[in-house]
Amino acid sequence: MTSSLSIPRGTPRVQYVADGAQRVFTYPFPIFADDDLQVFLGAALQNTGYAVAGAGASAGGSVTFAQAPENGTAVLLRRRLPIERTSGFLDSGPLPASALNGEFDRLTAGLQQVAGDQDLMLRYADTDLPASPLLPGRAIRQGKLLAFDGAGNPTVRPPVDEEALSTYVPPGTGAVSRPVRDKLSDVVSVKDFGAVGDGVVDDTVAIQAALTSAKAVHVPPGTYRITNTLTLAYGKTLSGTGQTSIIAGSSDAFDLVHIPDGYATLSGLRLENGKAGVRLFGRDGPCVQNTLSDLTLWDPQVGLLFDGYTDPNLPCYWNNVARVLVARPSRHGVWLTRSGAGDTPNANRFHCVRVYSLSAPISGSGFFVEEGRYNNAFVDCEANLSTMAQACFHVGAVTDKTLILNFYAESLGGVPNVLLEAGSVETSILNLFSASAGPAIQDRSGGRYTALNAGYPEKNRLEHSRVTQLTVEALRFDTEYVEPLQGGRVDLDLTSSVYLMSAYGGPVEARLPNAGAANGHSVTIKKTDASANVLTITETGGPGPDGRSVALGNRYDLVTLVSNGANWWIVAANRHPGNARFVEASGLFEPDLNQSLYLVSAWSGAVEVRLPSPGAAHAVGRTVTVKKSDTSGNRVTVTAQGGGGPDSEAIALTGQGHAVTAMSNGAGWHILGRNP
Repeated sequence: MTSSLSIPRGTPRVQYVADGAQRVFTYPFPIFADDDLQVFLGAALQNTGYAVAGAGASAGGSVTFAQAPENGTAVLLRRRLPIERTSGFLDSGPLPASALNGEFDRLTAGLQQVAGDQDLMLRYADTDLPASPLLPGRAIRQGKLLAFDGAGNPTVRPPVDEEALSTYVPPGTGAVSRPVRDKLSDVVSVKDFGAVGDGVVDDTVAIQAALTSAKAVHVPPGTYRITNTLTLAYGKTLSGTGQTSIIAGSSDAFDLVHIPDGYATLSGLRLENGKAGVRLFGRDGPCVQNTLSDLTLWDPQVGLLFDGYTDPNLPCYWNNVARVLVARPSRHGVWLTRSGAGDTPNANRFHCVRVYSLSAPISGSGFFVEEGRYNNAFVDCEANLSTMAQACFHVGAVTDKTLILNFYAESLGGVPNVLLEAGSVETSILNLFSASAGPAIQDRSGGRYTALNAGYPEKNRLEHSRVTQLTVEALRFDTEYVEPLQGGRVDLDLTSSVYLMSAYGGPVEARLPNAGAANGHSVTIKKTDASANVLTITETGGPGPDGRSVALGNRYDLVTLVSNGANWWIVAANRHPGNARFVEASGLFEPDLNQSLYLVSAWSGAVEVRLPSPGAAHAVGRTVTVKKSDTSGNRVTVTAQGGGGPDSEAIALTGQGHAVTAMSNGAGWHILGRNP
C-alpha cells in the first residue's frame, strides 16, 4: 500500500454487461489491496477465476478474467473495506504525514462505502415531514406486510396473495391461469363506458361505445335511458340480468335496438317503449343466425320487426327467437314484412313467444306474417289480445309454408284466432287452442292450408279427415300380441291394426266391437299357435263377419275384416272355412257359386245341376264340388250353360256319395276330381 492516495469523489462501484468476449474490466476508483475489491458475476460473489491489477493506484485498475463471462451477464466491481481502526499514534511520538494520510484515506474510503450503501436503500426524502422510522415490534409484524398508516408511519397489514391479484384460475380439471385483466375483459359492462342506469341520465352514447369497443357487453341491473337507436353489429352480444336490466326509450319515435347484420345475440333484457323494440334487417350484411332470447318488450308500437328490407342479397333468414314476452304493443306483437325490394323474411324460428295486450288497445295482430315466402315456424306461441285486434295470428297474402304448432289464441271479443288472407298458400296449423269468440280459422285463402286438431266445429283430427290422395313410402301397422293364459273371451278395442292371437291356453273368442261403432275400420286377426284349440271371431251385438262367426283352427290361419258401419265383412283370408249348401229339389238347379260345395239330394226326383258359363265373371277361376247325398236311384246330372258339362260332357252321379269337382279356366269347366 502506498503511503498516500488521492481518493476522488464518487461511488466506489462500477457495473458492466458482458458480451461473451471481453475479459478485462476496469474499475475507476482506488483500492488499497487486491482483497479490497469484490467481484460479482450476476448475483454470485467470485473468489477465483480472475486477477486484480492496480491496487494502490489513485486512478484505479483492472480485473482480468481467465475466461470471458457469458453474454448478458452483469459484472459488478466494488470496493469493500472493513470499518475498523487497527493503528494508533503514541503520545509524544513521531507523527509522520504518510501515516496520517493513510488513515484519512481509509476514513474517506469508508465514508464513500457507507454513502454508496445508503444510495441503494429506501429512505425518507430530505423534504419529507417528520415520520417515525421505527418498525412495529417483532410479535406484531410477524407474518405481516409492511405498510404505512394515515400519518405515513410504518405499520403492518395482513398478507396478500399476490398471485391471486395478478392471475385467475377457474375451478375444474384442466383449468389454466389467466391474467385478471384478461378475465375482466371477457365481458365489458356498459358502466365501464360511463353508463349510469338511473333512468334519468342519457346512457345512449355510453352503451353504444361499449358495443363498438367489445364483442360481449353486459348490462347490470338498472334503468338505462336512451334517446336514439342502439346498433348491435355482426357477432356482438348484448346481455343483461333479466327483468332488472332495463333499456328504456325516451319515446316511441325510434327503434330501440337494430340488428343490421348476422350472428348477434340479444338476451336477458327488458326493453321499454320504442317504435319497434327490436328490428332485424339486412343493412350491413345478411341478417342471419341472430339469437333473441329471454326478453321482455313493454309498450312498443311493434315488439319484434323482421324486415326483408331493400337488398335480396342481404336477406332476413334463419334467425332464432325464444322465450320472449311482448306486452301492450299498440300495433303488432311480432311482424314479418318487407319495407323495400328485398326478399321476404324466411325460415325464421319462434319458440315460446307470447304477445299479451293486457287490455291495452292494439290496432294490428299478435303475430302478423305479412310477407314470408317459406318456412317461418311458430312453436308453442301465444297471443292474448284485446277486442279491437285484427287477429291473434294473421297470415298475409305474400306467404308460403308458414308453420303454426301448438298455438294459443285468446280474446274476449270476436277476434279471429287465425286469419288466412287470399294469396297465402300451404299454411300448416297443428293443435290450435281457440279461446277467442271469433272463428278458429277465418279462411280467405280458398282452402289452401292444412290443419290438424285446429278447426271449428270440425277439429280436423286425423280420424275425421278425408284423404283424397295419399302417397306412402313406409306404411306401418300397430301390432298387438294376445295370449290369454286359459283361453276365454277377449274384447278387441281396435287400438291395434293387427292382432296376433294364441289359443294355446284354451279356446279363445275374439269379440269385435259392433260394426256400427267401427265404420271404416280394418283389422287383421291371425292365429299363431299350433294347438287344436279354436280361435273364434264374433261380434258384439251382431252376427259376425259375413253374417256369422269365423273359426280359425290351424296355426297361421288369418282373416282381414272391414266394417262399413252395418256389418263386418271378410276381405281377405288364407284359410277361409269352406262354404257348403244342401239342396233338395227335383228338376233344374243353377248354383250361384257362392259356396264351394253343394250337397244335392235327388230324393224327390232327378236333378240337373247346371253350372254357369265358364266364361262368366263369377265363374272364372272358381272351383266347385257337386255331391249326391241321397240313397234314391234318381240321378244328379252336372251340366254347363250352353251345353255339355265338365270336360265337355254331362256327368251323371248315380249313387250316394258320388261327386265331381270342376274348375273353370274361363274357356271350359275341367274335372279336378271324381267319385266314382
